[in-house]
Amino acid sequence: MRTKHTSHSLPSFPVYSSAFVSPNEFVLGGGGGQSKTGIKNKLRLYHTEGDKTLELIHELELASGEDAPMSIATHPHTEEIVCGINSAQDALKDGQNQNCRAYHVKENEISLSKTQSTLTLAGEDDDYQRVTVFSPNGKYLAVAGTHELSVLNYPVLDPVAPPIRLDKGEIFDATFSSKNLVIASTVNMFVYSLPSDTGSDSAEERTGSVPKKLELLQTIERPSLPGKDAGSSFRAARYHPQDEKVLYTIVNTVPPRTRAKSSPRRAFVCKWDAETWKVTKLRQVSDRQVTCFDVSPDGKLLAFGSSDLTVGVLDAHTLAPLLSILKAHEFPPTTLHFNPKSDTLISGSADNTVRIVTIPPNLGATSWGAWLLFIVALLVVLFAVLAQQMQHVL
Repeated sequence: MRTKHTSHSLPSFPVYSSAFVSPNEFVLGGGGGQSKTGIKNKLRLYHTEGDKTLELIHELELASGEDAPMSIATHPHTEEIVCGINSAQDALKDGQNQNCRAYHVKENEISLSKTQSTLTLAGEDDDYQRVTVFSPNGKYLAVAGTHELSVLNYPVLDPVAPPIRLDKGEIFDATFSSKNLVIASTVNMFVYSLPSDTGSDSAEERTGSVPKKLELLQTIERPSLPGKDAGSSFRAARYHPQDEKVLYTIVNTVPPRTRAKSSPRRAFVCKWDAETWKVTKLRQVSDRQVTCFDVSPDGKLLAFGSSDLTVGVLDAHTLAPLLSILKAHEFPPTTLHFNPKSDTLISGSADNTVRIVTIPPNLGATSWGAWLLFIVALLVVLFAVLAQQMQHVL
């Protein structure tokens, strides 16, 4: 079955973030940022039926001078989203950056619910909330800029622990299991233990004093990759939604600094055993760096967007390629997400487009079916050869 996908033009709306709020509705965040381009920064709620139909239901224009929504996460159990949006420059000068913002999405409208400041910007600092991730039960929220990550209780948005600050490398992603938090930086992955669940709503109530630091359980080095690249960096990390013993990462290579023609900036998907922290499978997926990544909620598929403008889908078990959309966008994809039913994939880009991909129900099964048929056919041939040889012997 041929996979259907359609690109939809969104005039004057560069897309930087996305999140599904239902199987057929998703929110896009985008705009011109804090630069004076005249392009408004907005959150937009869309409805889709298949890949062909895209209907704008509601849009919320942000205040003048505020930044574009650079990351979005949907609460796993409620009709709420949390976005990373820097405040206007006047507020930043006063140290009032309400960058972490929670919104209700109900009755076809997006409405602001609560804000929290986790990033303090000064001078020419261009940091922003690049990571916004919920824990599987929706109790915790991780938000991060370039060097600092905060874990908050949801929905009160109070800190669970003091912020985690990295002295080396940049934070690019974070992912929760039921017990741990994994932070992916350019140089390492860090595994932290989450607080025990006592039913309290804040860290102060649990300890009776200031919040305690999260316990660092392990620091994971970057995996060894084939080739002659000088190094690599983690770009994304996701726990398997159905199996916490499995974690996936995107690792982009860094070419050596020589006068010779540099090697391509390749990208790899790594499948990890999250108990031993060993790589169990590895596959190169692009000759360019991967910019965004997602795992389907049913745990069967992986999707990535590459700076070569490709959107690809892999089998989550074997890492075998199942789908590749060349030139999915004019600019590299900035965001990519599966819907809750794992039957739709969207990707967005700063080129003012969103692409909707309909995932066939047998996409992963087709790969397995082909391999099974091949194995069965091979066994039939082997048995036939053995039978013929036995006849000659007798």
